Parts: sequence; C-alpha cells; structure tokens
Amino acid sequence: MIAVIQRVSESSVKINGTIQGQIGKGMMVLLGIEEADDDTDIDWLSKKIVNLRIFGDEKGVMNKSLIDVDGEVLLISQFTLHASTKKGNRPSYIKAAKPDVAIPLYEEFIKAMENQLGKNIQTGEFGADMKVALVNDGPVTITIDTKNKV
Repeated sequence: MIAVIQRVSESSVKINGTIQGQIGKGMMVLLGIEEADDDTDIDWLSKKIVNLRIFGDEKGVMNKSLIDVDGEVLLISQFTLHASTKKGNRPSYIKAAKPDVAIPLYEEFIKAMENQLGKNIQTGEFGADMKVALVNDGPVTITIDTKNKV
C-alpha cells in the first residue's frame, strides 16, 4: 500500500457535484492498493497514520498525532499511486490491485482507521470520478509505502 498524507485545515470530495465527504482539521489520505497487499499492510499503515506526529504542539513543533488533536480523516482510493513511468510516457498501472482485490482491502482499511481513531472517517467512493479539494496546512505532505518499511 502507498499512502500520500496531507495535513489539512479542511478537505472535501465531490462525486457528480455532490459532497460525499468533508472534514476540518486533520489528514486527507490518498491510498493506493496493490495485488501483494494484505491485512499486515492494513494494520501497520493504519497505526502509522493515526500516530504520525505532524501536528503542532504549544510551541509549534510537530509533536502531536491525529489522536492528540482529535483530527479527522478523509480517505480517498487512488490506484494511480502505483503508476510505473519507467517505459515511455504513458504510465502503466499493472501493480495496482484489480477491484476484486482492492475493494475488500479498502473497506478493511476504513474499518482499521476507524478502530484506531475511535470514530468514523470520511471517504470517497472506490472507482468513482472524484473531485478532491483541500487546504494543505503547512504544507505538510508525507508518502508512506508499506513495502518500504526499513
């Protein structure tokens, strides 16, 4: 799994012109799932995300986690995170999981994030054409790949 995490002061996702999910202070997370992903990726990544200390403390130092600041999460599936651009100019998405594998893992990831946070998160819709808006706070943008933990 690959996650692109952005610390936001607000974020939303629209599908067909209607707001599907919307948050205030927290994280907007783009999630790419590949065929090799499983429950261990879900467990490790969900814990990593909710415990990332990327929010400012009283001195403005990034010492607080999503849990510490009671932040919100907007999770968006994005298979293009697994794009390979090694050959030519047209990206290949061969590593991205097909829907029959990706959808159950995406749904499990949502549950894991909600369990870690102790509250519901906002999401887009798997496979939909989504319009994502955000105000990146900082800016702070972090990429995590579960296949590159070391």
